[in-house]
Amino acid sequence: MMKIFKTVLFITLLSISLEAKEYKAVFDCSSGDADFIKSRMWLIGKTADMIKAKGDKSTFALTIHGKCTAITSKDYDMIVDEKDIEATKKAQEHLIKLIKEKDVKTTVCAMSLASNSIEEDSILESIKISPNSFLDTIEYQNSGYAIMTFK
Repeated sequence: MMKIFKTVLFITLLSISLEAKEYKAVFDCSSGDADFIKSRMWLIGKTADMIKAKGDKSTFALTIHGKCTAITSKDYDMIVDEKDIEATKKAQEHLIKLIKEKDVKTTVCAMSLASNSIEEDSILESIKISPNSFLDTIEYQNSGYAIMTFK
């Protein structure tokens, strides 16, 4: 009986130690610096890849507001400075990969869209429009997500 107990205990402890960790983070972008946004979108993907390579799981969300909202628009070239077009294009490419390949839940703030003259019907598919992305960010934090800000 004791041998069975020790075997069950060993298997239980082994399964607990082999269980993958989950990394939960909400990335909050309000920056208006297109090159910085591009680098951060790339970094989110790289971080998810590093976590996966360790055998762990990433559960990431992205909340977008302020000047960062341009990357969510199909018509960003109409709302960003000409000097920022290429960086915004690359940032948006990284964003689309994050959504499609890394399952990053992405939310954009409706108030920020309005203040940046971005029509809601021009937003990329798979991006949720929230009345107030601060509420979404708070909800993620209250659910145990670490907050990573891009300002």
